[in-house]
Amino acid sequence: MTVYFIGAGPGAADLITLRGARLLARCRVCLYAGSLVPRDLLAECPADARLVDTADLDLDRITEELVRAHRAGHDVARLHSGDPSVFSAVAEQMRRLDAESVPYQMVPGVPAFAAAAAALGRELTVPTVGQTVVLTRLAQQATPMPPGEDLATLGASGALLVLHLAARYADRVAAELLPHYGPDCPAAVVAFASRPGELVIRGTLDSIADQVRTAGITKTAVILVGRVLTATPFRDSHLYSTTRERGA
Repeated sequence: MTVYFIGAGPGAADLITLRGARLLARCRVCLYAGSLVPRDLLAECPADARLVDTADLDLDRITEELVRAHRAGHDVARLHSGDPSVFSAVAEQMRRLDAESVPYQMVPGVPAFAAAAAALGRELTVPTVGQTVVLTRLAQQATPMPPGEDLATLGASGALLVLHLAARYADRVAAELLPHYGPDCPAAVVAFASRPGELVIRGTLDSIADQVRTAGITKTAVILVGRVLTATPFRDSHLYSTTRERGA
């Protein structure tokens, strides 16, 4: 039997992929992050499925549930918010499953930064303005960041930064990035992207922290900083250029 690490998407239940929904509908066991995964998705599970909220479980107990289901002959849907390839903590789960010889597969989901871009109505890669997106986070109360991945180092690139798990520390984000991006650099915060309570804040690097504080945003949000957020004069991409040679 197989454990499927399924990306549930950024919040809206209908943003799960078709593959994810189909697997959810046939797995007899479902482990889900109750604080992040929309409850509506659980309606896709079989009526007699075992549903386990992992919000209060540690890695040992989660592993026990996965291994027990496998040994009982059940496929398992392991629902994670967003996409399991980024900030999902699946790596340590897969390492445990390897040690127990339990097979698994990853099923991509819509990541939070993509939902945030949709809420902003912006492409995050604009010709001649920005072609790089850096996904990162802060280590304020979490696992330390590796050397060279601090905000000052990443900000020196001038690329669009998308920060997860950082809304509570917007002041620190602004202070560390101001020397590299300048006070007038566009910034935005999207909270609860794709959900009914979605909240979008647009500003600049010198104002965004105050705006976040006033709005009371502390979690389930991403911070975006970069010139592409408001870029208007830019050249058309080569992809659809009228001067590009196209084959028959």
